[in-house]
Amino acid sequence: MNDLSICFSNDQLHRITDQAMIYMCACPAQVARQVLNLRELFDYQRTCAVKDHRMMQVHARIAESAARAHAELERCLDEVLDLEGWDRATLTMPAGLRELRDQAIENE
Repeated sequence: MNDLSICFSNDQLHRITDQAMIYMCACPAQVARQVLNLRELFDYQRTCAVKDHRMMQVHARIAESAARAHAELERCLDEVLDLEGWDRATLTMPAGLRELRDQAIENE
């Protein structure tokens, strides 16, 4: 099994999640959380203590699928951040999305 190709660090994913939750925009946070979950799944499959050959094939297959899903969701998150206009240096949500959130709250 190969290692995961990682575009976002765990700290960056947590930052995106925190920003998204603060401004009540859950979509980027949902994707970031799933990327983190896939990393955990991949790591578990690589380190499982079962060394039976048949089980090793099972773990390799699961890790392979987790790696593909991880790569796709990282690409998705990268595009979503661009589409929404996030500050890529600080991973801060753009003011325009914050204003939309404030308007939605006022209209309730």
